[in-house]
Amino acid sequence: CPRVRPRISINQQNKPWRLSSIMTSPQILHIAGWNACGFYKRASGVLASLSLLFPTRLKVVDHCFPTREEYRSWLIDEQFRDAVNDPRAQSHTSSPFCWISKRATAKPLAKDIVGFVGGCDDTLEFCRKFCAPKDEEGQKAEMQPDGYTQDHDYDYDLVVIGGGSGGLAASKEAVKQGAKKVVVLDFVKPSPAGSVWGLGGTCVNVGCIPKKLMHNAALIRETIVSDSAAFGLSNAGSTSHSWEEMRQNVQNHIRGLNFKYRVNLREAGVTYLNKLGKFKDAHTLEVSDKRGNVSEITAARFLIAVGGRPTKLDCEGGELAISSDDIFSLEKSPGKTLCVGASYISLECAGFLAGLGYDTTVAVRSILLRGFDRECADKIGSYMEDHGVKFRKEVVPKKLEKVGDRIQVTFSDDSQDIFDTVLVAIGRSADTEKLGLENVGIVPNQRNGKIPTVFEQTVTPNIYAIGDVMENCPELTPVAIQAGLCLARRLFGGSKEPMDYKNICTTVFTPIEYGTVGYSEEEAYEVFGKDNIEVYHKSFIPLEWSISDSRSHHLAFTKVIVDQSNNERVVGIHFLGPSAGEVMQGYGAAITKGLTFQDLQDTVGIHPTSSEEIVTLTVTKSSGKDATAGGC
Repeated sequence: CPRVRPRISINQQNKPWRLSSIMTSPQILHIAGWNACGFYKRASGVLASLSLLFPTRLKVVDHCFPTREEYRSWLIDEQFRDAVNDPRAQSHTSSPFCWISKRATAKPLAKDIVGFVGGCDDTLEFCRKFCAPKDEEGQKAEMQPDGYTQDHDYDYDLVVIGGGSGGLAASKEAVKQGAKKVVVLDFVKPSPAGSVWGLGGTCVNVGCIPKKLMHNAALIRETIVSDSAAFGLSNAGSTSHSWEEMRQNVQNHIRGLNFKYRVNLREAGVTYLNKLGKFKDAHTLEVSDKRGNVSEITAARFLIAVGGRPTKLDCEGGELAISSDDIFSLEKSPGKTLCVGASYISLECAGFLAGLGYDTTVAVRSILLRGFDRECADKIGSYMEDHGVKFRKEVVPKKLEKVGDRIQVTFSDDSQDIFDTVLVAIGRSADTEKLGLENVGIVPNQRNGKIPTVFEQTVTPNIYAIGDVMENCPELTPVAIQAGLCLARRLFGGSKEPMDYKNICTTVFTPIEYGTVGYSEEEAYEVFGKDNIEVYHKSFIPLEWSISDSRSHHLAFTKVIVDQSNNERVVGIHFLGPSAGEVMQGYGAAITKGLTFQDLQDTVGIHPTSSEEIVTLTVTKSSGKDATAGGC
């Protein structure tokens, strides 16, 4: 028979917690226990009181089980505690059980767990610290002492493991802040298809840079095909595409960047070693070069910035698929391509491949762009379908097999098709498997290999992590860079400034670009309460599309999400249209400074631009009025 579900109560919040001038969400605590337990009653009662006294800072979700047996069955037998990446949680047997989560869901979800608080005593201690006087300037990053002294006997002050954007930024900033001996280790393990690259990490070599250049190539071709005649350029030129020529020019640009990064390290006083590192103990790293020569180096502090690698396709013949580690350096045209996955990487690749004229299909297991605003994600899908991208929905590949030089794919619905290239983009996992973390007491998330941290500090105090390797960190290059800078300033410059991981602009470079900052509409409803949220929105035709027959039936889109209970503070902005990244960056700066909807209304727009549509919004979703713009 079904198990009795716990009684759920959620103390709703109305406003976001303000840290200095930065908008963030309330902290979300879950507490579970059994109804008659005195310790549970005491801890949950104090938390409930705090949520009432500080409604903008704390949201509490109470999971009350009718009996001790039902509570222990949920906690122990159903292995909820085992999903918490903390040894204290995994041995916890008493009531209550309190943890920090990303969302205030009625049903406890292990995937949302951010950290473990503890039992009754730990929860009460959390409450005491919560109520303690805070610095007026906002939250400080109070880290655990790591034993660092300037007169240490180790080889280096700081060893950075990983030569990506975050690691490079942190290493140079550490020297700038006073570190004397800093080294960067960078060693690229070949992809399953054999692809390797130079210094600079994913973004430069197999991510943002080549992706944006190839996206731009697709935009240029689309402009020639779709717009040239309408603007009087009926003989604009050939639309045939040379993959080999584009690839060569892109790779030449990347090699130039690789060289510049090495020069920049040398000029900054940072040592560069093309070696692979593995922890031997908390202060010793075993390093090996490409010839297999092994040596050891020691350091007072270590920074793990190894980033992630694409998740492999787990099906028969999955080794025939390539990933984003390979697509940008393919020697020959990819031809007819299947992109597996609905991630932004998959859709961006599918977008530029289709834009360059290649027959492109996307296999989608469930929804597009999970984690992004649903309305915007659906509009992207519709636009891409109209631009020649084919979607196979609710299917995944179950078998890949070679048929001559091509690949036959059998899908989960038993349908089949043949492709020249299969590109898998179903997610990424942190590249931590061979780091020797078990030798330094660090337990990564078993699902994705990511490392849990508090203010970028791991459970081993002198070892830190930033970027894609860190649990609950947006997988974005500027995030890794900023986190690296903030951490280096704290470690060697005396700063206490934390990194803000919420108010971050990002753009998805699909055929219709999507720029966003802050909360999605769904997140805003969940965090601030649906009654407190208003959405201003508009669909419009960008001027540059207006006289092109092939474009003028499409609409760009923008919406601004505001918290009505907090002076209509803007908590999210979304934009679908040309140059979305350029449009969104300025608004991102404003939203971190407490932007209100009145501030937008008081701003004079630049005419004629698509960006001005954001400052001229008047129609709300709640009004039910038509949000399609007309005129100029």
